[in-house]
Parts: sequence; C-alpha cells; structure tokens
Amino acid sequence: MFQIGELTIHLINDSTTYVDPGGAFGLVPRALWSRYLTPNAEQLVPMANHNLYLEVNGRKIVIDTGLGTKLDDKSKAIWHIERPNGDLIVSLGRLGVSPEAIDLVIDTHLHFDHCAGNTRFNDQSEIVPTFPNAEYVVQRREYEDAMRPNERTAATYFPMNYQPLVESGQMRLLDGDTELAPGVWGRVTRGHTPGHMSIQIESGGQHLWFLCDLASYAVHFERLGWMTAYDVEPLETLETKRRWQAWALETDAILVFPHDTLRPAGRLRRDPQGRIALEALPVLYA
Repeated sequence: MFQIGELTIHLINDSTTYVDPGGAFGLVPRALWSRYLTPNAEQLVPMANHNLYLEVNGRKIVIDTGLGTKLDDKSKAIWHIERPNGDLIVSLGRLGVSPEAIDLVIDTHLHFDHCAGNTRFNDQSEIVPTFPNAEYVVQRREYEDAMRPNERTAATYFPMNYQPLVESGQMRLLDGDTELAPGVWGRVTRGHTPGHMSIQIESGGQHLWFLCDLASYAVHFERLGWMTAYDVEPLETLETKRRWQAWALETDAILVFPHDTLRPAGRLRRDPQGRIALEALPVLYA
C-alpha cells in the first residue's frame, strides 16, 4: 500500500511465475544479473505479476489484471505459477471490493501476463468480462499489434483476453497519452511494445509511477542498458527509460515495478559518484 497526497494505492500480486533468465535479462551476462537475483534449482528466476487498485473520486480502478483463471493445467505447469495468497480477485475481496464494483480497468499492454484476467470462462465455458460493469482501456496501437501478431509476438497475444471487449464496446482504444481519471495518466512508453503504457499517478504534488514493462525489475531502471529479451524495440526502451529516469529523480516519485519480487517499489537516488540506484521501500500487499 502506498499513500500519495489523498490517494491510497494498493499493491496486489496476482501470481508469481518462474522464467528463463535469458528472457528476463536478454543480453546481460549471468555473471552480472546473478548479483541481483538467484535462480532456483531449475535455473529459473521469479517474476511477480503486480497489479494496482485505487479509488479516485469514488471510481474504483484496477491497473493490469494478471494471468486470470483461463490457463489450462499444462500452461500453469510451464509457467510454474504460485498463488499462496490468492489471485487478483481474491486480493480485491480482502479489500472488500467485488469484480462487479470495478469502474475502470487499465491495461498497460496486452501481453497475456498483464491482461489475461480481463476475461474469464462462465459456467457454460463462454468468454465473459471478469469485471462486467467496468470500462476497459488500452492503447489503439497495442490492440492493432495484438490482433496482427508476428512470429515473435504470437506466443503472448491471445485475442480471447481483449477482442470480445473491443467488439462489445466495453474496451475503449486510446490514441496517445490520456488522463483516465483526475491525476491518473496513461503515458505511452514505447519500447517493450510500440503501444506500451506506463501509469503516472499524482496527488497533492506527489507522484507514483507504475513502470510496467518499461522496467520489469528495478535493476532494469537503474541501468539503462539492461532490458528483457521480450522488448520488441530495445533501443526505444533505452531512450524512454532515459527520459523517465530523469523525471523520477526530479519528482522523487515512488516507482512500482511489475515483476520484481525483491524490490517491488522504491525511489531513485544518485550517490556521490553520480551513480543511480533504487532506494527500496517496504511493501505491504493487499
């Protein structure tokens, strides 16, 4: 949970998965990334799947929806999914919030680990919205790319997570930076995908920045040249991080990372030698 100005922002972990470090760290050598993260016995590294929940002017907002409940047993095994404290819906329930109460769902992008929870199977095995009364939003460019995947991106874009919502009119497509609620902005942060968004939240002159996959782990934001192999435009990622790194230092923003299990949140600091490092914040999950 984080407090900025008058807003309370709840951090939720829909699940933890375990992935090949070649995906999580790309070209970064093992000798370097292993200083920050220790692989398990199967040589996989953990990735949280963070979501945010907040209320603005009485509107209940969810940012990213995680892996959801539609994965089959084979997929669950491949991803080594752990949910010791329940998924997004269970965590919302602990906050006293039902899926029917959500007013707005913000999809930072449409990779399945961030949006599969948009929809679910009902008792007749039909795809229905998980949040039946919510408006969903995503960048138009992201949706267009998701509907026309290539050989590299096809393994992460699954239309059942978003196409029914667009066709029914429940999902609104955005064209660039958009204020989605007072003080809540979806900012295009190109690199991971061309239509990727990060979420900027401001209240009372204080800032919180949900980077999403602009920087999957905190170390990806500390080091501009580090990024995942999942980024389809890595040099765009680098320059986008450069701009927002400077902003984060200037504003003293709380930074929240989507997949970091050790340092989910913190603030950037510059040491006497001019090096940038994250000062981690204690985290209380919903």
